[in-house]
Amino acid sequence: MDINQVVGTLICTERVPGLEHCSLRILKDRKGKLLVATDPVGVRPGNWVFTVSGSAGRYAMGDPKILTDLTIGGIIDNWAPEVVAKPEPPAQPADAEAETPPPRDDPAERAA
Repeated sequence: MDINQVVGTLICTERVPGLEHCSLRILKDRKGKLLVATDPVGVRPGNWVFTVSGSAGRYAMGDPKILTDLTIGGIIDNWAPEVVAKPEPPAQPADAEAETPPPRDDPAERAA
Protein backbone atom coordinates (compact mmCIF):
# COMPACT_ATOMS: atom_id res chain seq x y z
CA MET A 1 0.00 0.00 0.00
CA ASP A 2 1.10 3.53 -0.70
CA ILE A 3 -0.13 7.01 0.18
CA ASN A 4 -0.86 9.38 -2.72
CA GLN A 5 -2.78 12.60 -3.35
CA VAL A 6 -5.62 12.89 -5.84
CA VAL A 7 -4.89 15.63 -8.39
CA GLY A 8 -7.62 15.06 -10.96
CA THR A 9 -9.96 12.86 -12.94
CA LEU A 10 -8.98 11.04 -16.11
CA ILE A 11 -11.68 11.06 -18.79
CA CYS A 12 -11.46 8.29 -21.40
CA THR A 13 -14.26 7.79 -23.92
CA GLU A 14 -12.89 4.56 -25.39
CA ARG A 15 -11.88 1.80 -22.98
CA VAL A 16 -11.06 -1.89 -23.13
CA PRO A 17 -13.62 -4.35 -21.79
CA GLY A 18 -13.38 -4.52 -18.04
CA LEU A 19 -12.78 -0.80 -17.58
CA GLU A 20 -15.98 0.56 -19.15
CA HIS A 21 -17.64 1.74 -15.93
CA CYS A 22 -14.63 2.46 -13.70
CA SER A 23 -13.87 5.95 -12.45
CA LEU A 24 -10.23 6.81 -13.08
CA ARG A 25 -8.25 9.26 -10.94
CA ILE A 26 -4.89 10.90 -11.44
CA LEU A 27 -2.71 10.61 -8.35
CA LYS A 28 0.61 12.16 -7.39
CA ASP A 29 3.11 10.33 -5.21
CA ARG A 30 5.56 12.02 -2.81
CA LYS A 31 8.16 12.43 -5.54
CA GLY A 32 5.67 14.11 -7.87
CA LYS A 33 5.21 11.13 -10.18
CA LEU A 34 1.73 10.93 -11.72
CA LEU A 35 -0.21 7.66 -11.49
CA VAL A 36 -3.64 6.50 -12.66
CA ALA A 37 -5.85 4.43 -10.35
CA THR A 38 -9.36 3.05 -10.44
CA ASP A 39 -11.66 4.62 -7.86
CA PRO A 40 -14.38 2.53 -6.21
CA VAL A 41 -14.51 4.95 -3.27
CA GLY A 42 -15.52 8.29 -4.85
CA VAL A 43 -12.60 10.60 -4.07
CA ARG A 44 -12.13 14.28 -4.87
CA PRO A 45 -9.07 16.24 -5.98
CA GLY A 46 -6.97 17.13 -2.97
CA ASN A 47 -7.87 14.00 -1.01
CA TRP A 48 -5.04 11.93 0.42
CA VAL A 49 -5.67 8.25 -0.26
CA PHE A 50 -4.08 4.89 0.23
CA THR A 51 -3.75 2.64 -2.77
CA VAL A 52 -3.38 -1.07 -3.30
CA SER A 53 -1.55 -2.48 -6.29
CA GLY A 54 -1.15 -5.63 -8.31
CA SER A 55 -3.74 -8.37 -7.93
CA ALA A 56 -4.92 -6.72 -4.68
CA GLY A 57 -5.98 -3.75 -6.84
CA ARG A 58 -8.30 -5.97 -8.88
CA TYR A 59 -9.83 -7.52 -5.77
CA ALA A 60 -10.29 -4.06 -4.20
CA MET A 61 -12.50 -3.16 -7.17
CA GLY A 62 -14.82 -6.02 -6.20
CA ASP A 63 -14.21 -7.99 -9.39
CA PRO A 64 -10.88 -9.65 -10.14
CA LYS A 65 -11.69 -9.44 -13.88
CA ILE A 66 -11.31 -5.64 -13.87
CA LEU A 67 -8.06 -4.71 -15.60
CA THR A 68 -6.28 -2.58 -13.04
CA ASP A 69 -3.07 -2.79 -11.11
CA LEU A 70 -3.70 0.28 -8.91
CA THR A 71 -6.88 0.94 -6.94
CA ILE A 72 -7.79 3.52 -4.33
CA GLY A 73 -8.54 1.63 -1.14
CA GLY A 74 -9.72 4.53 1.01
CA ILE A 75 -9.61 8.23 1.84
CA ILE A 76 -7.25 9.25 4.62
CA ASP A 77 -9.08 11.45 7.13
CA ASN A 78 -6.08 12.88 8.97
CA TRP A 79 -2.72 13.13 7.23
CA ALA A 80 0.07 15.64 7.61
CA PRO A 81 2.55 14.81 4.83
CA GLU A 82 5.04 17.42 5.99
CA VAL A 83 5.46 15.63 9.32
CA VAL A 84 7.61 12.57 8.91
CA ALA A 85 7.43 10.07 11.74
CA LYS A 86 10.78 9.76 13.50
CA PRO A 87 11.64 7.16 16.09
CA GLU A 88 11.66 8.49 19.61
CA PRO A 89 14.99 8.56 21.41
CA PRO A 90 15.44 5.97 24.16
CA ALA A 91 13.81 7.01 27.41
CA GLN A 92 16.22 8.50 29.94
CA PRO A 93 15.79 7.50 33.59
CA ALA A 94 14.57 10.21 35.94
CA ASP A 95 17.77 9.88 37.97
CA ALA A 96 20.65 9.54 35.50
CA GLU A 97 23.10 8.86 38.33
CA ALA A 98 21.13 5.76 39.31
CA GLU A 99 22.22 4.19 36.03
CA THR A 100 25.95 4.71 36.63
CA PRO A 101 27.68 1.69 38.16
CA PRO A 102 28.82 1.99 41.78
CA PRO A 103 32.51 2.81 42.30
CA ARG A 104 34.86 -0.12 42.65
CA ASP A 105 36.07 -1.01 46.10
CA ASP A 106 39.82 -0.34 45.90
CA PRO A 107 41.70 -1.91 48.83
CA ALA A 108 44.57 0.58 48.39
CA GLU A 109 42.21 3.46 49.08
CA ARG A 110 40.84 1.75 52.24
CA ALA A 111 44.35 1.36 53.64
CA ALA A 112 45.11 5.07 53.23
